[in-house]
Amino acid sequence: MPKGVALGQKHHILGFKGVGFEIVAVEDSAGLERELVLLARDPEVALVLLTEDMAVEAPEAVENFRVRSSAILTIIPTHEGSRHVSFQEIRKSVERSLGVDILGKQ
Repeated sequence: MPKGVALGQKHHILGFKGVGFEIVAVEDSAGLERELVLLARDPEVALVLLTEDMAVEAPEAVENFRVRSSAILTIIPTHEGSRHVSFQEIRKSVERSLGVDILGKQ
């Protein structure tokens, strides 16, 4: 059965456990890289929610996960506010697909 996983600092992701997500607490970029490698190998993982603060620390680990896994990895903001990382990713994808930046710089 497909499963969802939330990654980030424990106090940021604990609420996802209440809606059925498996939570994986990570405190630094090395821990994030290690966990993403393990999740990429798990065929049951269908959705990964990653806190924005952790994604900013290890962007290459995020990209490696996306290359190695068919699971969807979505970057989510925390209560500390958004750094607009998800918007920037969408903007870059649209620009690569269409050849023009239709969403603007911010």
